[in-house]
Amino acid sequence: MQASRSEAQQVLPSQSTLRAVGLEIRPITPTFGAEVRGIDLAHGFDARQFAAIHQAFLRYQVLVFKDQSPMAPAAQIAFGRRFGELHAHPAAPTHPDHPEIFVIHTHRDSKIANGNLWHSDVSCDECPPMATMLQLHLLPPSGGDTLFASMYAAYERLSDPMKGFLAGLTARHESEHVYRGRYADRGVDDTGRVFPASSHPVVRTHPETGRQALFVNPAFTTRIEGLRGRESRLLLDYLFGLVADPNLQIRQRWEVNDVVLWDNRCTQHYALWDYWPHERRGHRVTIEGNRPFHRAQ
Repeated sequence: MQASRSEAQQVLPSQSTLRAVGLEIRPITPTFGAEVRGIDLAHGFDARQFAAIHQAFLRYQVLVFKDQSPMAPAAQIAFGRRFGELHAHPAAPTHPDHPEIFVIHTHRDSKIANGNLWHSDVSCDECPPMATMLQLHLLPPSGGDTLFASMYAAYERLSDPMKGFLAGLTARHESEHVYRGRYADRGVDDTGRVFPASSHPVVRTHPETGRQALFVNPAFTTRIEGLRGRESRLLLDYLFGLVADPNLQIRQRWEVNDVVLWDNRCTQHYALWDYWPHERRGHRVTIEGNRPFHRAQ
């Protein structure tokens, strides 16, 4: 059974519990997103602190850890593994000594920036990542923000008849058009590589909260299965357009060494590339997820 909105909100620990473990959580908007202070992830954390972080993650969907030190690759990998096994990106270059880390780096010679389109990370995989954790070490003088949109909130904006119609649909997520040649400027030769493609429910049930979220995005979703071409295109354009509502969004204005953790099962994000020719660089880990499913309420 789907968790209600109030039940999902009750996942958050009490303020007294948060104070006891040294954490302060400040909501970014009434809808989703929160800043976390009082902990420096580079220096480790205990079981009670992680439990509070995990509960806040499920409640807020996007957590922004402020006042952070640079995380060593091993520390970032260890934090990611507290949530589950780490996901291997099908195309991107990784850290030379730590293949679990996807090196984010955009500079004056880049042909395209990572994430410069609304998407959920690697939704083309059979089991897309459940979460992504990014720390940026080098920022441009201005710009380079990341937008996030809540797909819980997008789903909740739909009428009941539309929810009922979407509940029985699946969509195709493909990546050939996204990844082929994308990292050539960073020395990646993808000759002969086959990039993933999968079919997923248009509405997915979050496996931990039970809430429903839209699960289609402009980067990877190419068609609604079972519909004619124009029908599919019109429906996808409508669903893609929902993320344009600022009431469903938050905007992360990065400071050096900020760590952001987001839930790919119920959010999309868009990394703005408005800072050329300046650089933006950091380390990212992603955590493996389950195969998306839809469970009727």
